[in-house]
Amino acid sequence: MDLVLQLVIILVCTKLAGDLTVKLGQPAVLGKLIIGIIIGPALLGWIQSGDLIKELAQIGVLLLMFIAGLETDLVQLRKNWKSAFAVALGGIILPFIGGYSASLFFGLSNNYALFMGLLLCATSVSISVQTLKDMNQLSTREGTTILGAAVVDDVLVVILLAFMMSLLGGGADVSLGMVIGKKVLFFAGAAVLGIFAVPWIMKIFAPLRVTEALISGALIICFGFSYLAEWLGVAGIIGAFAAGIAISQTPYKHDVEHRLEPIAYAIFVPIFFVSVGLDVNFDGVGSQLWFIIVFTIVAIITKLIGSGLGARLTGFDLRSSIGIGSGMVSRGEVALIIATTGLSSGLLAQEYFTPLVIVVILTTLVTPPMLKMSFQSKSK
Repeated sequence: MDLVLQLVIILVCTKLAGDLTVKLGQPAVLGKLIIGIIIGPALLGWIQSGDLIKELAQIGVLLLMFIAGLETDLVQLRKNWKSAFAVALGGIILPFIGGYSASLFFGLSNNYALFMGLLLCATSVSISVQTLKDMNQLSTREGTTILGAAVVDDVLVVILLAFMMSLLGGGADVSLGMVIGKKVLFFAGAAVLGIFAVPWIMKIFAPLRVTEALISGALIICFGFSYLAEWLGVAGIIGAFAAGIAISQTPYKHDVEHRLEPIAYAIFVPIFFVSVGLDVNFDGVGSQLWFIIVFTIVAIITKLIGSGLGARLTGFDLRSSIGIGSGMVSRGEVALIIATTGLSSGLLAQEYFTPLVIVVILTTLVTPPMLKMSFQSKSK
């Protein structure tokens, strides 16, 4: 019954907090993220970060990215691939330099500094997706560029992580060629499956005389693509996004979207937003307060300028470039996964793990209001 009670608390608190932040002129997702910190171990302690909550949250983020894929304009995505690549590249180069330099400033060794730089290169687009969706900006040229850039960013950062683990001897035998080969295999496989298998699967499930057969087929594809992505070393959210794009090219797009959103937003997505705040712990943070402040500022500024510059150089005006840069700021679960990998392979010192988790959470919290301001000023 503990899980049932926690679900009641999560659903009540996220809906009320989301409504409050909308009344205050901010995206609903901001309230949902903040309430996760309030009801989590850091403050009230009503919700604990157990394995089951994490698994439900994982389903939530997969469904969120699946819906984003369903709503993505593939023509727009193809048209803006140069911009997406430039945004991703700018959002890797500048944060890497900033993170590396800040680490040396705090006296970290060269190996630790290199990993810190890599950690700040990460981007998690799941929070930006929800914010853009709330503002009806997900299918715009800017929104599509942010989505494309996040996919490119994820692939490049994972390849760089493999290279770093191999070069610095992080306790794992990593073949860079194998890592790159798996990425190529995934995207090639996803393209083939999306063109040939996905329409066939949907046609099989659509006429079945069982309850919600169509949405079941769509979820099988979503989770199947996510599992394939994880198995080949690509983030599961990229697999879910690819599955959404594949189904968006079939006649079942609107039906799937209409039936899936109530499932996702009623329970799984709120759990994901709350789970972000459950990793916050303020114990012993006082001694590393300056580290947290400096790295948070560096993380925000370098990604904003780096990605924004990539957008500016590929034809976006200043306001749109700032909006795109803002959408790339959140490090979210991608950075947390990289931090955990670095900790287990000796590339990240234990005493810096918790401060970095807080930095990641802070970058995630500032993204919704930054996007809101950027797109509001653009529309004026």
